[in-house]
Amino acid sequence: MTKYPRLEYSMKAVRKAGDRLAKPMQFGRDITAGQYVDALEIFSIANSWRASHFLPMRSVRFSVDHHMRALRLKGDMASRPKRMASIRRKLRESTTNLDTMNDIGGCRAIVPDIKSVRMLLASMRDKFPHEIHSREFDYIDEPKPDGYRSHHIVFQYRPRAADTEAFEGRRIELQVRTTLQHSWATAVEAVGLFRRQDLKHGNGEQDWLRLFQLMSAEFAYVEQCPVPIGVPDHDDRVRELRDINTRIGATSILEDIKNLTLYSDNFVQPTKKCRYYLLQYGKDHNVTIEPFRTIMLGALTLEEIEKKIELRGIDVTAALVEVDKVEKLVEMYQNYFGNVSLFVRNLKSICTGKADIEYSLERDEIYGSRGIPKSLRF
Repeated sequence: MTKYPRLEYSMKAVRKAGDRLAKPMQFGRDITAGQYVDALEIFSIANSWRASHFLPMRSVRFSVDHHMRALRLKGDMASRPKRMASIRRKLRESTTNLDTMNDIGGCRAIVPDIKSVRMLLASMRDKFPHEIHSREFDYIDEPKPDGYRSHHIVFQYRPRAADTEAFEGRRIELQVRTTLQHSWATAVEAVGLFRRQDLKHGNGEQDWLRLFQLMSAEFAYVEQCPVPIGVPDHDDRVRELRDINTRIGATSILEDIKNLTLYSDNFVQPTKKCRYYLLQYGKDHNVTIEPFRTIMLGALTLEEIEKKIELRGIDVTAALVEVDKVEKLVEMYQNYFGNVSLFVRNLKSICTGKADIEYSLERDEIYGSRGIPKSLRF
């Protein structure tokens, strides 16, 4: 049986570490030995708390996957723990505490259409091994002002055996979204990574933020769902999208992201099947992929890298992810690989006048001659 990490500290220590992480911390050459040791202890506590969500995260993922198969829904599942940088940002910018954060462990279900989203959610509400925590966040029927659309539901882990009681109550967030919604969300993150702007949280060039808001409305329009607040009607927003694209060359930049993100030469296909992969995106747009047979090994490596990010200022973005098959990496985590093909194809259609209502849902042509390494193409 796979061994999963347990919390090695008290909940009082977790809350205290969260309070410290929410505040500025001194790093660099001027830090004293005592301050450095104190910082390491804080990150160790936070990492232990995060790691204790791994088993609940996997249980939720398997349960959702079971519902998808029972309903015969097409789609994919993936999961990953929240990055430490994201944990710190959320602690700084919200009233949540580390011990009550809902999305330290996250799962994602990508399905083809709105009907599939509704079916999956209804099935899980009817019968699911874990308790739904608090209210759901329906960002499909009530999209965020920036255009983000997805349905979020938080589960509290219910142990099924005595040896898993230590994980009781851990909260895992599930995001259920359509293929179009996923292409939008990952395009926002891909542009943000490439241009070093936090577009995901509303920080960056206004033209890009507006473009994504308008594109979200177009995708909502074709899915017959409510559009974000603050956008004009279809004809006017298409004209505005074309104006923005002309002004900033969005389609060209999106093509550059796809072509300049490099990852084909640094991946070594594991000799044995792996489910866990550590992705690192550098400022040179280079992505490294490191496979792990167990989540424990991956978590230890992630912790060491994040210490360097937080304490030494190493400029990389790192994420530990789980996918069923290695070839799903690029599909499920498109932002790290610059895979914006579906999004840019639809934007091009709008800007050339070829599309009004119907948008392409064809499988992304991401397996080009330079794209994904041959070891990932099965």
